[in-house]
Amino acid sequence: RVFHEAGPEVILTDIKMPGMDGIELLKRIKEESPNTEVIMITGHGEMELAIQSLKYDASDFITKPIHDETLDIALRRALERISYKQKLKEYTENLEKMVEEKSRKLVEAERLAAVGQTVAGLAHAIKNITSGLTGGMYVLEKGMDLENRTYLSQGWQMIKGNVQKIKGMAVDLLNYAKEREPEVQLCDPNGPAKEVYDLMLPRATELGVTLKIAPIQGLPHAWFDREGVHRVLLNLLANAIDACTDISCASKTCEVSLRTLKPEGWAVEYQVTDNGCGMDEETRKKIFQIFFSTKGSRGTGLGLMIAKKIVDEHGGVLDVSSEKGKGTVFRVRLPEKKPSA
Repeated sequence: RVFHEAGPEVILTDIKMPGMDGIELLKRIKEESPNTEVIMITGHGEMELAIQSLKYDASDFITKPIHDETLDIALRRALERISYKQKLKEYTENLEKMVEEKSRKLVEAERLAAVGQTVAGLAHAIKNITSGLTGGMYVLEKGMDLENRTYLSQGWQMIKGNVQKIKGMAVDLLNYAKEREPEVQLCDPNGPAKEVYDLMLPRATELGVTLKIAPIQGLPHAWFDREGVHRVLLNLLANAIDACTDISCASKTCEVSLRTLKPEGWAVEYQVTDNGCGMDEETRKKIFQIFFSTKGSRGTGLGLMIAKKIVDEHGGVLDVSSEKGKGTVFRVRLPEKKPSA
């Protein structure tokens, strides 16, 4: 009770006492007030206990009979320890504040850099779309001047296509910016694959690309956001078809396939494979970066980034392997367990 009321900085205690001994008292003091310094007083035959007290963070020990000079030295050491601890505490607190401030500035700098990169990429994408709109307007005006229906139709299609690009880019940016939890439910993993195949088949046929689907039979239902997975597969399949229409692929028969598999430890794996133009190592490392596109003015550089975000939200994995001139394989793996909310 006296200890709690007085709150002394330094305590002197005998090692040998009736009831609680000095070592036990030392332990109790250090448990309740680690910064309180304790000087142990010992007799000549108690040196082993005195040394043991140092293990429990005693400041010092002095032997009987007690001399003023010896006591003065022990008290000075104890006060020096108190001073050092206080300085260390202040230094640590100042260091923590400095680290916190530096971290805040670093985060702010990174945020501004990310904003700058996003704005630059967005400006580039808008510039490409504006060029497409300008070209469409030119062809449309030429058709009006010449009263040529072919030019009128071509110009209108160019304008309409670029307006769709603006709409798609706006939706992608909103999807990327907002935080959302997947609306998961038990679904047939083959369902989104079949839907996307049926949706993209006419486009593939029009471009002369053979599109195949190979769903595994008897695949157990899994927890995932059906709309999100649909969007991922649609993006991957569209990219694969575009890769096959590259000028470098003109001399070969192009194929794109969509497969579902059941790898061990995963609910499902979707594989999108093409034998199109492929990618080199440098390009492969950048494809999930915002506004990075291999399609030039035909792409916005948002699709794969959105696809990866959706897969990450599921706790899944999206990876790619590719070889320049030979083709590309995208793999999407979704976990067996229901994603946590």
